[in-house]
Amino acid sequence: MGTDFIDLHVHTTASDGTMTPAEAVFHAARSGLRAVAITDHDTVDGLAEALQAGIKAGTEVVPGVEIGVDFPGEMHILGYYIDHENGRLTRELAGLRESRNLRNPRMAARLRELGFDITMEEVARAAGGLVVGRPHFAEVLRKKGYVKSTEEAFHLYLGAGKPAYVKKDKISPRQGIEMIATAGGIPVLAHPHHLRVGGREEFEALVRELREYGLRGIEAYYTTHTAAETAYYCAVAAGNGLLVTGGSDFHGSNKPEIRIGKGTGGLAVRYDLLSKMKEVKKISGKGGTRGVSPESK
Repeated sequence: MGTDFIDLHVHTTASDGTMTPAEAVFHAARSGLRAVAITDHDTVDGLAEALQAGIKAGTEVVPGVEIGVDFPGEMHILGYYIDHENGRLTRELAGLRESRNLRNPRMAARLRELGFDITMEEVARAAGGLVVGRPHFAEVLRKKGYVKSTEEAFHLYLGAGKPAYVKKDKISPRQGIEMIATAGGIPVLAHPHHLRVGGREEFEALVRELREYGLRGIEAYYTTHTAAETAYYCAVAAGNGLLVTGGSDFHGSNKPEIRIGKGTGGLAVRYDLLSKMKEVKKISGKGGTRGVSPESK
């Protein structure tokens, strides 16, 4: 992979990935990526480590986050170039994580009701003392032979609307966008294919609504997007004056089929997309990038 490629959607052990923030950054550097964004779920706890690793590795690190918001389908808002030390942001993210902690025992109880021998202690061990999420439930189910893979666990039991799924208490899309903007970040709609809206007209109306709240971009390049979907999302972004971003949604061995920077093999996100984002933020520099412009302080 050449030096003009990037990955703006990477998870670490700070949420539900299997590489530490530093390991993910060095892995990105070894994979030939010029820049990588660390976008853990509802936390910025890994960003200080990732930024330091970026300096050592000579790879740009974009400080980011991924926030799940309330929507009939699955909606996540990515935030880029956030001030990860912003007090309001860290307090609000802590509240979202507490909601997840309350949800996990209920999911374990539902699985037991379905006949599975599973405890929260086992799931916590699978998480290795880190933030517990659905992938760790899936790992326990796989190890015990109830399912063959993480994908099967989500498809049959843990995905939205499935028998063991418990909905988190979530903030509204507007609140998620404003949370990121308050911390000086650029809010971007993640993997729009997952929204499961009725059609193009409904999707485009949704984008216009989110833009009114402060949305600044769409993740058009994504592991599971087809070429036609990517072209369509790029066109919608252009028609609404929004940035285009892209990333793999790398989780390490929790999603072994997804490779950093390449997804399942066909992903290629060019650095010029990040350059446009940096123009918006008036950011320059190499290595670990704090990414906070003076106006965001």
